[in-house]
Amino acid sequence: MRERIGRTQRVRIILLVFIGLIMIGVWSLLWVNLQEQKKKSDQEKSFKLGENIDQQLERIRFVEEKKGKIHWELEAKAVQQYQKGTLLTLEEVKVVYYSDDGRIFTLSGDQGKVYQDSKNLELVGNVVLATSDGYRLRTHSLFYDHSKKKVTSSDPIEWEGKEFRLVGQGMWVNLEEKTFKVLHQVKTRWKGEKG
Repeated sequence: MRERIGRTQRVRIILLVFIGLIMIGVWSLLWVNLQEQKKKSDQEKSFKLGENIDQQLERIRFVEEKKGKIHWELEAKAVQQYQKGTLLTLEEVKVVYYSDDGRIFTLSGDQGKVYQDSKNLELVGNVVLATSDGYRLRTHSLFYDHSKKKVTSSDPIEWEGKEFRLVGQGMWVNLEEKTFKVLHQVKTRWKGEKG
């Protein structure tokens, strides 16, 4: 009889272990399946276009060329074009403008908007304007007016050249006339200066 009770207990233990393993297996399969569905759902969300967006592209490059000469280039990590409008929104933007006198202006920022009808550009976040002759402007946001070839900002700016560093509040740059003006709270330091 003891032998029979011992066998019954072993069979029960084996059955419990077997049922436990089956439960663990089923739970594991369910968990893996749920993770795959979540991943698929996240991927689908990232590819869905937002409201009023006509197109969404990644890693784009636009070039304006007239009479065989490049006037400007625009690169971005991502771009969205809105329906029934001429607005492009951009991520990680870089614009290169080639002036008639051969100078090159490179403008970059975290986010931007391009108004296709006017070719105007707004940039926001870590905005940098660098020139081929060694000047660099840093600010939070700025606006480029294509028809006037002017860049403006109302934010604090830092303008640095070979011999000076200038800070202030607000500015405008005329790319064709090669002039700029800092609007308020201007402080300049010559690079050789101490103190």
